[in-house]
Amino acid sequence: MRTVSSSDPARGSAAPTPDDIERAHLRDPADRTFSIARHGVAADLSALARRFWIPVWHVLPGREAPQRVLQYPVCLVVVADSYARFYGVVSGLSTTTLRGRGWAVGVMLQPAAGLLLTGRSVDEFTDRHVDLGEVADLGALVQPVRSVMSAAPDDPASQARARSLVEAALREHLPVDDEGLLVNTVVETVEGDPQLLRVAQLCERFGMTERTLQRLTQRRLGLSPKWLIRRRRLHEAAGRLRDPAIELAALAADLGYTDQAHLTRDFRAATGLTPGRFAARFS
Repeated sequence: MRTVSSSDPARGSAAPTPDDIERAHLRDPADRTFSIARHGVAADLSALARRFWIPVWHVLPGREAPQRVLQYPVCLVVVADSYARFYGVVSGLSTTTLRGRGWAVGVMLQPAAGLLLTGRSVDEFTDRHVDLGEVADLGALVQPVRSVMSAAPDDPASQARARSLVEAALREHLPVDDEGLLVNTVVETVEGDPQLLRVAQLCERFGMTERTLQRLTQRRLGLSPKWLIRRRRLHEAAGRLRDPAIELAALAADLGYTDQAHLTRDFRAATGLTPGRFAARFS
């Protein structure tokens, strides 16, 4: 697999490093069937969208390449050569199987964006997707994006034009409302503070009751504050398990688990793999 990241002074920040992203993608390091280009979004969209990813794949006839992801707590917009969808957050393991030749232009939204784009509480979309034509005016993106991508999906210029089309459509949903900015900050806090292990800590940080925080995350993310913290820990585990020198007992302690067995149960329930089996793929 080849991963390409880019930064652009006109955009909000440098594109995230592969480590920031790949810990969510439980890829098989032996899989060479696809490449992924990753890009930041324009600065004025930073409260509405996080980043683009553009995979291009070629899987030999009769073969397939399953891709498993522990999704971040955000909705997705994806236009591909054969489908176009709006995805809610997948609470468990998200699996996509690549076959033949293909490409997709995906944008990872911010937590605030789901309600702004759909006009509906995001819990209606948890663990499901809908055709992009059912979401505001986003169905109008499908043909223009396919038109610029289809001839040469690997071409950086084609990908740049596709990103510009998506960004123009997203701008129609600015500005982000105050509640949306708040939920962005809540999620950013959970993702950025490994010492935050309990919902009570999060409530104290934001001066909210647990019920108020629960209503906020259910409406804007479709999931609970407890899920946010658990998913952050699983992302960190998936990232650190790629280090051949990692010790599982020490990792469990660092992540706030009572013992290694609890880490193993949690990781296996989410991914279908024990930590040891997952780590062995990178040894």
